[in-house]
Amino acid sequence: MDAAVRPLFAQVLGPAFETLPAPLRALHVAQGRRRYAGAVEVERGSGLLSRLAAFATRLPPAGSGPLCVEIEASPSQEYWTRYIGGRAMPSRLWREGSVLCERLGVATFGFHLEVVNEAIVWRVVRVRVFGVSLPPRWFTGVGARESADGERYAFDVWASLPLAGLLVHYRGWLDVRNE
Repeated sequence: MDAAVRPLFAQVLGPAFETLPAPLRALHVAQGRRRYAGAVEVERGSGLLSRLAAFATRLPPAGSGPLCVEIEASPSQEYWTRYIGGRAMPSRLWREGSVLCERLGVATFGFHLEVVNEAIVWRVVRVRVFGVSLPPRWFTGVGARESADGERYAFDVWASLPLAGLLVHYRGWLDVRNE
């Protein structure tokens, strides 16, 4: 299929995309506007630097409960809005070569995606904050894992920084069978 019409994650992952479990493929092949419901558990760091960094990138508040994710997807970009604890956490995703970029608040991350044991593993390869490049080695504690939990899409996202410690760790699931 032509890259101009292939879903964004299929472009980034290449042939490995087809090896993913059905719930991951279902979430990432859908085009147009979709809404998914699920549940999430969020842990947040409590230090001053942690709270400032979390505020600047619009990270969700601590707690557990329902989750709603709206995705507006096209082959060239995706807009995700996660509704957690009464707050919206919007981001924009797009591809630059083999890197998946995500703009989250004042930060833009570049991720290398890899399929490992039927899951998508996200690893930071570049970061820009207010347009200034920061050393990727500062962000080794930032990553994500997408997997299947039966017929559900499951996720585990973590972010810790040197000096600041834990910013956020959130995990949960989405029902991708019915949008």
